[in-house]
Amino acid sequence: MAAARRVRIGIDTGGTFTDVVAVDEDTGQTTTTKTPSTPADPAEGFLQGVRKVLGLMGLSGDAVTAVSHGTTVATNQLLEGKLDRIGFVTTEGYESVLEIARQSVPDGYGNSYFWVKPPRIVPADLVRTVRGRLDHTGAEVRPFDRDDAVAAARFFREAGITTIGVCFLHAYADDAHERAMLDVLREEHPGAVVSISSQVLREYREYERSVTTLVDAAVKPRVGAYVTNIRTRLDEIAPGVPFYVMKSNGGVLSAAEVVHQPITTMLSGPAAGALGAALIAGTAGFDRVLTCDGGGTSTDVTVVVDGEPALTTEGSVGDYPSKIPMIDVVTVGAGGGSIAWLSPEGTLKVGPKSAGADPGPMCYPQGGDQPTVTDAHVVLGRIPPHLLGGEIPLSVEAARGGLEELGRRLGLSLERTALGILEISAWNQANALRQVTVARGLDVRDFTLTTFGGSGSLLACRLMDVLGLPRTLVPPNPGNVSAFGLLTVDVRNDYVQTVVSRHTDLDLGRVQSVFGALEDQARKALDGEGFGREAQRMQRTADLRYVGQAFEVRVPVADGALDAAAAEDVAQAFHAAHRQLYGYDFADDPRQAVEWVNLRVSGIGPIRRPDMVELPPRDGGTDRAVTGSRRVFFDDWVDTPTLDRTALAPGDVVPGPAVIEEFGSTVPVHPGFAATVDAHGNLLLTKESGR
Repeated sequence: MAAARRVRIGIDTGGTFTDVVAVDEDTGQTTTTKTPSTPADPAEGFLQGVRKVLGLMGLSGDAVTAVSHGTTVATNQLLEGKLDRIGFVTTEGYESVLEIARQSVPDGYGNSYFWVKPPRIVPADLVRTVRGRLDHTGAEVRPFDRDDAVAAARFFREAGITTIGVCFLHAYADDAHERAMLDVLREEHPGAVVSISSQVLREYREYERSVTTLVDAAVKPRVGAYVTNIRTRLDEIAPGVPFYVMKSNGGVLSAAEVVHQPITTMLSGPAAGALGAALIAGTAGFDRVLTCDGGGTSTDVTVVVDGEPALTTEGSVGDYPSKIPMIDVVTVGAGGGSIAWLSPEGTLKVGPKSAGADPGPMCYPQGGDQPTVTDAHVVLGRIPPHLLGGEIPLSVEAARGGLEELGRRLGLSLERTALGILEISAWNQANALRQVTVARGLDVRDFTLTTFGGSGSLLACRLMDVLGLPRTLVPPNPGNVSAFGLLTVDVRNDYVQTVVSRHTDLDLGRVQSVFGALEDQARKALDGEGFGREAQRMQRTADLRYVGQAFEVRVPVADGALDAAAAEDVAQAFHAAHRQLYGYDFADDPRQAVEWVNLRVSGIGPIRRPDMVELPPRDGGTDRAVTGSRRVFFDDWVDTPTLDRTALAPGDVVPGPAVIEEFGSTVPVHPGFAATVDAHGNLLLTKESGR
């Protein structure tokens, strides 16, 4: 007799390791493991992770109720620039929209002399235009020219271009012309992969909508093949099990739908980590949280207020703006595998280039030939001479050789070279944390830092010093928080419609009608995901601005009928949000009009979250957890106790210096700091009084 289905699995594929978490829904018990990622075929690492965690639980695939996955396939394709040749169809007269782009220059206009505009995603010779025109209300000014459309489709077919994006002027207001173009492409070039802007981003601003649509088209073939491959091979282990993929907006979507919306997976892994950390920190009693996810290649940071990670539609991946809703993540190339190198001027730099999983840091069995952040940690004794409980031995001697060579070129000792690498890495992370707080009008000192990922907690004490943070929370199994986050995530779809109107002239009936249409779309999508109407939840928001501003501020809109009083509540919420972000507002100045720009609906299908289990207390103090000692360099070499984290219990206090170790992560507790274990097994790092 087959076992009853009761296990949900979350899998986060990173650049170095694939993290796996399984929750037994009957008992609430969590099982975690890691397996090396397989960059050549990411699906292989994924499936190995499924088999490994089921083996640890003594179960077969018949016990699995659902699998959720965070993937970097789309992100890596963009960051590495591995895009096929793409065709672009737009309105006659707008063929240069990609070339004109925006006038903004990264790092300010002082950089304008040196900055070179990145290459357009589609070269000029692969842009085709079609006559036909709508105005901003969606009314037809000039009819769609089918002959132009047929000529464009045949041009791409004959040129061998099989990936095409379509973005017509004002298609957000009415998509009739884009749908007509799609019909022509299906007839004339049936083998092409096509994205149309009205299905990707129904929002004004032609440049961002064009690029977002083209990025969606560009990643469709690879994401589609990857997800379909996993779905097919997953059926060999757990036939027919529901398979979800994490989206950038903090929700998941079934694999069958993701192949039609691949751009929504852009920040899949970082989004899961932020949500998992938010839930863990919220259960521990902290509602203002900075999440710091340190991996092998990069560190991702975000800000959480009242349990909700900040969302943005102003994100980008590499050189490409993507105006899809995404959790506001700042990424820096400061992971465990980040390479230390010398600039032409002879100064020490760390990252963004990484040794990744292959070849890996110098201390790895088949490691590379350049020193990394991990090599600095292992030479200073801050991590043990092995990873994953001994599965991966590390060579301290190999790391030492690389760092001594770098030190000779810098004129520094081995210890000072290693400390310099870690100091630069810590400041890179600190600057990213400032970007999500200080740059958004928030005081970084009001937040609890939550560190996770394989390398996320190694610099926690130094970050507290640099930023003046009151405490750091390190969850149990911190290397698996992103995978755990996948099990906390609801199914979520976002819909947007541009409706520009001054607040004083707002047509409440039209706004109500647009919200109703967006909610109908959301409900139909959730019906297809298997959620009954009684379980579905709709979340309304609107983007507002002062007339004359170029960017908007998003504020919530209450459920129910939108009368004049409810609309005024939205305007007042906008004034308050503007004041928080920018330090001023015009709430009391009737001369400054407010303008509504975009209406948004998120359709949410809630899932059952894992229980956060409280651990029983134990007698005997921290001696039961001590596994030995080794020499560790903080300000100097000091004989430092090492502790097994799994042997610690609620109420235990570990004063620094100490090194707390577990299967997938290590926490160095510096002198002058202490780690306290809370009821859920989290470590709370604080400065000892007087330090």
